[in-house]
Amino acid sequence: MREQHLRASGVVINNIMLTLPDLREKQIIFIRTEQGLANKIKIANENIVFMKDEKVVNRVSCHKALAVFIVGDISITSRLIRDGLQYGVSFFLLKSNFDLYASLCVFAEANYAVRMKQYAISEPDALALSKQIVKNKIENQCALLRERGKTGALASEQEKIASTISRAENQEKLLGIEGSASKKFFEEYFSDIGWRRRLPRAKPDIPNFLLDMGYTFLFNFIDALLRLHGFDTYKGFYHQLFFQRKSLACDMVEPFRCVIDKQLLKAYNLGRIKPDDFSFMKNQCSLGYEARSRYAELFMEAIMQHKEDIYKFIQGFYRAVMREEHSFDLFSINKK
Repeated sequence: MREQHLRASGVVINNIMLTLPDLREKQIIFIRTEQGLANKIKIANENIVFMKDEKVVNRVSCHKALAVFIVGDISITSRLIRDGLQYGVSFFLLKSNFDLYASLCVFAEANYAVRMKQYAISEPDALALSKQIVKNKIENQCALLRERGKTGALASEQEKIASTISRAENQEKLLGIEGSASKKFFEEYFSDIGWRRRLPRAKPDIPNFLLDMGYTFLFNFIDALLRLHGFDTYKGFYHQLFFQRKSLACDMVEPFRCVIDKQLLKAYNLGRIKPDDFSFMKNQCSLGYEARSRYAELFMEAIMQHKEDIYKFIQGFYRAVMREEHSFDLFSINKK
C-alpha cells in the first residue's frame, strides 16, 4: 500500500517525502504551445520533455518540477501522466486566455483522517478560521498600501475594520467586509495605472486581464499543495459549498492575492507591461502569442519567491485541522 500522509517535516506522496528543503529546489514550468505545429510533452530518462514537430524545445528533470502549466493544444502520453504523478508533478491545462479547463494533480487520496477532521469542523470554528483569513488578507493589503506611501481610507481604518471582523456573526457578513476593503484597496493601490474597477473573468482591460492570469496560477498552485496534503478542496470554511467550486482553495488563496497585486504594480513601474502586447475584441482583452511566456514568467517568479510561505501556511492549516484547533500562523507579505 502506498504511504500517503503528513509527517512533521513534510508530505509523503508515493513514498517520496516532500520537505521544505526539497521544495526550495522545485520549479513551476510554463509551456506555450504553437498553432500549426505538433506540440507534444513526454517523459524520457526522468525528464519532462517538450517537443514541437519532433524537435526538443525544452527539458526539465522530474526531480526538479513541482507543477507544469500548459497553454494551448498538446499531445500528452499516458506514461507522462503515470510517471509525472509518481514523481509528484501536477499538470494544469489552460486555454489560450489562461482559463483552466483540466488538471492532473498529485493528491493524498488515502489520507482519510484529514478529510474526516475537515468535514467535522464546527460552524463556530469555521467562522473563527474565516475571520483569520479575512483579517490576514486585509492586513497584507494595508501593508502594500503603506509600502507605497498610500495612507488612504483602507490603511487608516485598519484597526476599525479588524474590530468589525471580530464582531461579524457569519461568513456572509465577512464577505461584505472583505469586498468593501478590496474595492478600496484596488482603487488606492492601482490608482497610478488608470484603474477603473475589479471585474473578475470579464477581462475588460489590461490590469484585470493580468490579475486574472496571476490569480489563476496562484489558485492552482495552492490547490495542488492542498490536495498534496489530502484535503477535499471543494469543502471550504469561508467560501461555502457551491457546485464545482473549489471552496477550500478559494479560502487559502485570499491572504496570498497580495503577492500577485504587488508583482503587477511592480511590473508596471518597471515598464514590463507593454500595451502593444495586448489586443481587444468585443470589449475583452487578450494577450498576443509571443508575449504569453513573458507574462506567465512574471507571475511564476512572484509565486516561486513565496512558495515556502505558501507551503508553511498550508502545513500550519493542516496541523490545526488535525489538532482540532481554529488558529494557525498566518502570512505576512513584508516578512523578512
